[in-house]
Amino acid sequence: MKRVIKPEGACNIEIEDVSLPEIRESEVLIRTSRTLISRGSEIWRRYVREEAIDPKIMGYSLAGTIVQVGSRVDDFSMGERVAALAPHAEFVAVEVVHARNKPSVVSLPDSVSDEAATFWPLATSSVMWMQETQASSDDTMAMLGQGLVGSGCMQVAKQMLNCRVIAVDALQLRCELAKKLGADAVVNARQTDPIEAVKELTGGKGADIVVEAVGGRAGAQAFLQAQDMVRGGGLLQVLGLYEDEPLPLDSSKIQGKRLVGGYLDREGRPGGSDKAIQLLMEGKIQTEAMVTHHFGFEDAAEAFDLLYTRLDETMAVMLVWKD
Repeated sequence: MKRVIKPEGACNIEIEDVSLPEIRESEVLIRTSRTLISRGSEIWRRYVREEAIDPKIMGYSLAGTIVQVGSRVDDFSMGERVAALAPHAEFVAVEVVHARNKPSVVSLPDSVSDEAATFWPLATSSVMWMQETQASSDDTMAMLGQGLVGSGCMQVAKQMLNCRVIAVDALQLRCELAKKLGADAVVNARQTDPIEAVKELTGGKGADIVVEAVGGRAGAQAFLQAQDMVRGGGLLQVLGLYEDEPLPLDSSKIQGKRLVGGYLDREGRPGGSDKAIQLLMEGKIQTEAMVTHHFGFEDAAEAFDLLYTRLDETMAVMLVWKD
């Protein structure tokens, strides 16, 4: 079988031929149909690093069909379509009974396509992150960053919380998509001062909730801007990662405000996975509009390069393993 690997050397993606995995009694074997590349964790935490990366953590958003079931697995059967927390590979063995993150595999309704199903991990996190804000229909939320994380959270905030959402991004493609996907207002940070724009859209007081979902090279600057956007008594939630530098926190600006990291209490807020599947099933997270590129898995190196070098042209990039 084939799998995506990242050997030594920055920006080095290859396809490796390895033996078909043998499953343990607590695992299922899945034949892959589609995998989604995460620009955050896979580009900034893996692709650009010099060191080799364990293939087991190259990717985590997979959809496919179960082809073998371990003797201790009761919840899944042969031929069942599923989404899984699993890397980019033609076949994957996934722990079910003793999974570190539960659920690690979920059954798919017929109405959720394989492509949409690859968004299940992102959708689950988006549901739980937005629940943590405790936003209501009376709140205005500024969402900084409209990549996969920011877009997923924006759509969940609109569909689940019914709050007003101001989407902020510096890329025209993402700004246009945010408006199409339901943002109440969109601020292009390259064309206008985002702090002034958010203040103007909130009558000068600032947003009740600001979600910083930028990360990467622009994350530190976005975090600074977020501190000026949130109103007194409001909440600043940080989801962006992989800045590779300390975030600049101005103590005078955070006084009287709440600051929380992207914490996911999987035990304290059950049902995030089920709600994510429901949103995908109902088309309330519009995955089809979010996908900009498809690549055969053999061209994974080109797909990763696109995400790294031509961000203004891309959103979700899909690897196709089986038609």
